[in-house]
Amino acid sequence: MALRARPDVPSSWQPGHSPALAVIPLLLIVTVCVVDVLSPPDIHLGPLLVAAPAITVAFAGARLTALMGALAVAAQALIGVLRGVLVTANIQAQIAALVIVSIVCVTVCVVRDRREQQLDRVRSVAEAAQSVLLQPLPTHAGPLRIAGLYLPAEQEAELGGDLYAAARTDHHSTRLLLGDVRGNGLAAINNAALLLGAFRAAAHRQATLPRLAVHLDAAFRWDTSQWRPPAEQDTNEDFATATLLDIPDHEPVVHLITCGHPPPLLLRDHHLIPLTAEVSHLPIGFGGAFGIAAYDVQTFPFEVGDLLLLYTDGVIEARDADGVFYPLAERLTEWTKDDPEDLLRHLQDDLLAHVCGHLDDDAAAVAVRRSAF
Repeated sequence: MALRARPDVPSSWQPGHSPALAVIPLLLIVTVCVVDVLSPPDIHLGPLLVAAPAITVAFAGARLTALMGALAVAAQALIGVLRGVLVTANIQAQIAALVIVSIVCVTVCVVRDRREQQLDRVRSVAEAAQSVLLQPLPTHAGPLRIAGLYLPAEQEAELGGDLYAAARTDHHSTRLLLGDVRGNGLAAINNAALLLGAFRAAAHRQATLPRLAVHLDAAFRWDTSQWRPPAEQDTNEDFATATLLDIPDHEPVVHLITCGHPPPLLLRDHHLIPLTAEVSHLPIGFGGAFGIAAYDVQTFPFEVGDLLLLYTDGVIEARDADGVFYPLAERLTEWTKDDPEDLLRHLQDDLLAHVCGHLDDDAAAVAVRRSAF
């Protein structure tokens, strides 16, 4: 399961998408009409009717805007009839001005509606592409229950520099990758897609975690440097911090390689245990040149009922308005009994509340609980 923060964007191209607000221009038309008719002959409020279609265009589509323009024109004509001045040049000019303004407002609505339809189509294609790159994690894998959370810093994005993926192996284990690519924007998305593709292609084939780490590093370095001139090969600054895990189905342990990434947190009852490796290896893109021997696998107990949380630095480095970092360890002790999905929902709500709804960096987390096989 994957939880993603996705804003609800209304489709304003649909006519009358905020029908309750139509009361405002209607009240304006009625008020101007009544007050103008009851006012002395030298007071004319009819020109205020132009505000009705101008207000409507801000919250409605072309049809409702056209309707308000027509009602405004009808109200201006009614004022002229009731005051006996319909054939005067002044009233005729006001009616003509209302017609012109209404046409302009409707034209603006039509252009805006078409543009928003195009944006909706582009957004749907982008969401489909991003969902393919960052595929949802499986809900169950052997004895494991898994959930993932992704919170992009950029609004309406679903993929940035953070990433996660899972794979099953032939020797009855589940492998997980959680990573954070340097930088942001399209370059980070490209490198994240590269790392995800390399993991999915090799995670089930490589016999050991060190071999997998070497493969990921080699694929990452090759793709990010293959088009660089020879003189610039050593200036490549693309890299990714990552945590690689292998969790056997029938052993109460977790095997771990940390490549410059924050240590996972193990929740057991109300206790929090950081799984800090004795050696933190170089990030992906820097370390694989030294071969398999460069990677040491750390093994930690992971028993039935334990919950493991992986996270990126976007979680622990999120700051509130006073510059205080998010207290992840303190919060987790309150959620040790939660399922992975519920824990990540609590984390998402609490983290966004801490930063007042705006993250400066992408944040991702994966929660894994071992149950009886």
